[in-house]
Amino acid sequence: MSLTGTPFFATVIALTAIAVVLPLAVWSKVRGPAAVRTVLRALMVVFAQVTAVAVVFVAVNRAEHFYASWSDLLGTGSYVTAAPDLGPDGLGGKKVEEAPKVRQQFQPVEGVGGRVRKTELDGKISGVKGDVMVWLPPQYDDPAYKDKKFPVVELIPGIPGTGKSWFQGLKAHEVLEPLMKSGKVQPFILVSPRAMLLGNGDTGCANLPGKVNADSWFSVDVRKMVVDNFRVSDEARSWGVAGYSAGAYCAAKLAIAHPDRYSAAVSLSGYNDPGQEPSSLVAKDPELRRTHNLKNLLQAAPTPPPVALWMSGAEQDGYLSGTDLKAIAKSPTTVHAEKVVGGHNLESWSKQLPQTFGWLSGLVKAP
Repeated sequence: MSLTGTPFFATVIALTAIAVVLPLAVWSKVRGPAAVRTVLRALMVVFAQVTAVAVVFVAVNRAEHFYASWSDLLGTGSYVTAAPDLGPDGLGGKKVEEAPKVRQQFQPVEGVGGRVRKTELDGKISGVKGDVMVWLPPQYDDPAYKDKKFPVVELIPGIPGTGKSWFQGLKAHEVLEPLMKSGKVQPFILVSPRAMLLGNGDTGCANLPGKVNADSWFSVDVRKMVVDNFRVSDEARSWGVAGYSAGAYCAAKLAIAHPDRYSAAVSLSGYNDPGQEPSSLVAKDPELRRTHNLKNLLQAAPTPPPVALWMSGAEQDGYLSGTDLKAIAKSPTTVHAEKVVGGHNLESWSKQLPQTFGWLSGLVKAP
């Protein structure tokens, strides 16, 4: 039974109702020794508490989509088919432009309206196989735009979280569509790939030979699939990346590490030190944690990367990380640090979308 499906939700609601009615019906009718009566009544109370917690969890998860499946929740899922050492560029000696076209079939996404579609992508370079969600702006099917290519923003969810979190939790397409129609935000294609690739741990969007090639999944395989299936360019100037929480760290990291693939990144309540995410696989190794710190990554770049970073959040939840990066950034790298009021939650991040995508509109351009 699907974790996010209606049958499971209905079952949990029914069990909760039974847990409420059962004590009322049989509490005084329980028979037997005092110890037995006490145990049975205690079990009814525990059953009521467990079902109450369960129905709240399932309802919230259906609305925000933190976990897409039981394997995500239990930390047993793996979407890695291979994890070879792909080298510093994450390509393993392969040339993406010479690889065969990746043609995909897309299906509607349950529970999400509009033009959100999903596909199962078998990443030939990264060795990751997972779902990718794509939303096309209203102009995409407009005859006036039939010969035009569109800019793309890749959306990275936090941990826990799925690609669906951006559309069902933050409601990115619902917030941005009217702004795109009015011209306040340019028409971006939104792409949100699976981020939980090894159980419910955080990969830090890193390539870890023998474990996972998350960087190449996001920055190579997903990009190639989008280029091969939609009217977009593979030029960095037409690609941006955005994320929240752990996904915010990933978004900034991908842009800093790959200025040949992305020109701008939005980090909502992110951080520079991957060790701030308790489930980070990168942070388990002190040297990896040091080299994957965004400050060290930026300073270690052979030349300052030509990328723009937006880093926002409360003072201790993203803003100071932004000011730290801004203090060491050298042209042509630019960093905008924005202090915002709001908690570490989807509602706060959703409210920032008009401003951040307005900012992206001035940087990430159609080819």
